Amino acid sequence: MMHCLKHLGTSSAGKLLVRQAGKWTRAGGSSGRLFQRQLIQLLRTSAVSPMQHPYHQHVVQDNDTEVKRKRTLTGLEDLLFYTITQGEEKISVARFISALKSTGLLTSDPRLKDCMHQLHQSVYESAGTAVMDQELFRKCVGSNIVLLTQAFQKRFIIPDFMTFASSIDQLYYNAQTQQEGKVSDYIPQLAKFNPDLWGVSLCTVDGQRHSVGDTQVPFCLQSCVKPLEYALAINELGTEHVHKYVGKEPSGLKFNKLSLNEDDKPHNPMVNAGAIVISSLLKPGSKKAEKFDHMMDYVKRMAGGEYVGFSNAMFQSEKETGNRNFAIGYYLKEKKCFPSGADMIAALDFYFQLCSIEVTCQSGSVMAATLANGGICPITGERVLSAEAVRNTLSLMHSCGMYDFSGQFAFHVGLPAKSGVSGAVLLVVPNIMGVMCWSPPLDRVGNSMRGIHFCQELVSVFNFHNYDNLRHFAKKLDPRRQAGHERNKAVIELMFAAYSGDVSALRRFALSAVDMELRDYDFRTALHVTAAEGHLEAVKFLTGTCRVNPHVKDRWGNTPLDDAMQFGHENVVEVLKEYQRIYSHTLMPQEISSQTHALDAEDLRNMETLEGFV
Repeated sequence: MMHCLKHLGTSSAGKLLVRQAGKWTRAGGSSGRLFQRQLIQLLRTSAVSPMQHPYHQHVVQDNDTEVKRKRTLTGLEDLLFYTITQGEEKISVARFISALKSTGLLTSDPRLKDCMHQLHQSVYESAGTAVMDQELFRKCVGSNIVLLTQAFQKRFIIPDFMTFASSIDQLYYNAQTQQEGKVSDYIPQLAKFNPDLWGVSLCTVDGQRHSVGDTQVPFCLQSCVKPLEYALAINELGTEHVHKYVGKEPSGLKFNKLSLNEDDKPHNPMVNAGAIVISSLLKPGSKKAEKFDHMMDYVKRMAGGEYVGFSNAMFQSEKETGNRNFAIGYYLKEKKCFPSGADMIAALDFYFQLCSIEVTCQSGSVMAATLANGGICPITGERVLSAEAVRNTLSLMHSCGMYDFSGQFAFHVGLPAKSGVSGAVLLVVPNIMGVMCWSPPLDRVGNSMRGIHFCQELVSVFNFHNYDNLRHFAKKLDPRRQAGHERNKAVIELMFAAYSGDVSALRRFALSAVDMELRDYDFRTALHVTAAEGHLEAVKFLTGTCRVNPHVKDRWGNTPLDDAMQFGHENVVEVLKEYQRIYSHTLMPQEISSQTHALDAEDLRNMETLEGFV
């Protein structure tokens, strides 16, 4: 693939590296390592004229490395700028923000804090003109160049996020029509919630966000805290230690039943007995306040610093009406289920506190996305949980997370989830996204009516079920794939620009990271078309700037030079002959030095930046 990187100042050898990247990285092994070494060598090579022979290039001294790095990043910033503006020299701040939101990123994203601060500061200093040129754009996006390039070039997990969000909205409104169910009243504080409240928020593993409905209303996690508590215990104590005290099997009984397995242990951490025992394992020997602060800090990190609160009213209500949980606690104590030295009453108090932690749909979706992302919070990049803790937690959520409906949910939805009597449903689509649904009316087993309906509709439209066949199950949509018509559209527009000799349009495509060597159904490239039409300036742009391959043959065996000669465009013929000569001498594999360098930390960072564009 050959992309034109304006102002990047890469050498002809670098162009060959770009062209060979896909083949070498697919080959792996020594070929992949050779590509990496040559790309690092390119970063350390002086900027030369595009026509200069690689043998005449000189190695840059170490004190020039920072200069070259900045020049490279400036080129990437310009590329991103023209990708967003579609070739225009300025863009309004409102249009930039709108374009940003269309990718799924929010302006409140912690990763964009510096960018948004610079943007607001610049708008303030310019007396509210609210227009960005290249200079202001570079100043604002400098520290977020990789993230924003991934976003605008549609390299996030869900490329067409606006279409996906529109589908989520439709599923939301379909579920809103569900009027069955009853708000839980066995805890008096829960009965106060309006049954019409209904919200859905999602967060992908790349930090794309979407919310619809009542997504900023705080509610208590209740049983949705159980997988979070269990994950923290595994993360800090390990699987073997935790499962000395709690099992892994579904109970087949109500979540608050006084029942243990044949080893006199709670059946699993997703029922009340298991969660109470897990609460006694966390921070042993610590004071109550320290344990609670530790858990709150952990939940806030899971939520990426978004809203996490505590409802004292719910906590008091839980304690006053928690007779069944006290009975479970004493039963566990009788059966010696707690670790040595644990205080049963303190464990119960801590459990009630955890159930009374408040979140919103928006913050809850980030917590779910952290589980979907292997324990790394998508919007902060912080590793909160180990891979082992996440794997164990999702396994138990899949088999035991939905009360007496767990088997049905696993069968029909096929995704890890946990529900709570507050009306919350925390849903995880592994490696894709996390979802938090909330609607207080519950069904007979204690799950949110609208939440269950939404989850079932979600997997009926998208191939998110764990056992959907991604290759052959064509009836469902896969939001991870870009629509096939996008490439066809790019080919048509590129060929039309070449046919018209529209250099501005060609430049816009190149700067928007369109492959300038795309072929039509006759295997003709843009260079074929513009050479046949005799558009000299367009030919110069494709050869001198984009450095496309002049030796490509169409289905009749003709090169662009053959087309120019056939139609008698002598000036184009001269340019192509000279370009073919230079291309053959400067961009052949044998011309690239095999000298290698060790990869230091800065090299690896540069590699990460550039390999994304390759």
